[in-house]
Amino acid sequence: MKTLIKNGTIVNHNGSQKANVLIDGDKIALITADEPAADKIIDASGKLVMPGLIDMHVHFRDPGLEYKDDINTGSETAVAGGVTTCCPMANTNPVNDNAVVTRDMVAKAKARGLIDLLPIGAITSKMDGKKCVEMGDMTEAGAVAFSDDGLPVASSDVMRYALEYSKHFGSFVINHSQDCSLCRGGHMNEGRVSAILGIKGMPREQEEIMVSRDLLLAKLTGGHIHIAHVSSEWSLKLIAQARAAGINVTCEATPHHFTYTEDELLGYDTNFKMSPPLRTKSDVEAIREGLKSGLIDVIVTDHAPHHNDEKFLEFDKAPFGILGLQTLVPMTLELVNDGVISIEQMAALTSYNAAKILKLKDKGVIAEGYLADIAIIDPNFEYLYDKSLNKSKSQNSPLLGKMLKGAAVITIKSGKTVFEFPNVVA
Repeated sequence: MKTLIKNGTIVNHNGSQKANVLIDGDKIALITADEPAADKIIDASGKLVMPGLIDMHVHFRDPGLEYKDDINTGSETAVAGGVTTCCPMANTNPVNDNAVVTRDMVAKAKARGLIDLLPIGAITSKMDGKKCVEMGDMTEAGAVAFSDDGLPVASSDVMRYALEYSKHFGSFVINHSQDCSLCRGGHMNEGRVSAILGIKGMPREQEEIMVSRDLLLAKLTGGHIHIAHVSSEWSLKLIAQARAAGINVTCEATPHHFTYTEDELLGYDTNFKMSPPLRTKSDVEAIREGLKSGLIDVIVTDHAPHHNDEKFLEFDKAPFGILGLQTLVPMTLELVNDGVISIEQMAALTSYNAAKILKLKDKGVIAEGYLADIAIIDPNFEYLYDKSLNKSKSQNSPLLGKMLKGAAVITIKSGKTVFEFPNVVA
């Protein structure tokens, strides 16, 4: 089966060009100005032909919490956002802390056939922070990194061991940067807005202290530490200093942390309640600058579905978390439209850099010989993001019911069209 994508603008991390893409089977066979014969032709006039997006940080709630989402609906939500590769975190029930659970997750995704699912295994058994998992077995089963995301590893000794152990297997560690002794039952950023609302807050220092510790442990061990969902200006200063010193550190940021401030919480909307919490304007500006400068390596969604009954509660009782997969493209395009990043930087931040970190040699680039994972994006398409478009079982997004601009109108995975935006002719 040959597919020709014609008249589009190919966007890679290192440049853009007007050219046609011929797909043969599951690979990109040719980049050309010509129009070779094909079984299927996709006219991408006025659209961007980008590498399939890679999301290094999602929660699919499978196994055990499938009423929120599962691997099937998670996969459907991903491709509806142009995402062809996802790394789900380990905080499932049972926890993904052994090779059996890891293999089962991978098998479910393969059976659905929409995305490549690369699980993040737990750092510790049952995510209790005490004993490291069998990283070798889990790596062999398909785990690409290790994290107790949602529950920080409090013990420095355990984290040291995790960094040393993961390094041995050519992997890395992602820690949820939070010193829980400073949480004090907080539900949002500690500051002006928390004082106005009378809601307990958490100081940004809880993140910065843990980032500092993990950077020092990476220095000690030579292991690779990946800092999840950076939300603080000072965290970025610490990461910049560590990188300048040669410490093996990468980091990520989410669209909600480079778009929204704590002021959104003045309306008590629990869909804006997340961990780490929304912070101040200066923090948002620092994250945007970090994306622009290249200090931040990847954009992730931290897609965290929760049932309506869980979010429709008093603010202090509602869980942390926000949907993100289907709004990744429009929110990131806002950075491009604002002149914060170029469209080529968007390709780097949403695909190429993640492929490098995860050592995926056939992904992240639109080039001959690479896997045909492709997102055809219309940056000017305006639409209502509503329940009929939302593929997740959950609805905890403040953007539901809002007009958005920019979407993946066609998603191709391994040469097969796995998503087409409803009622849009590409």
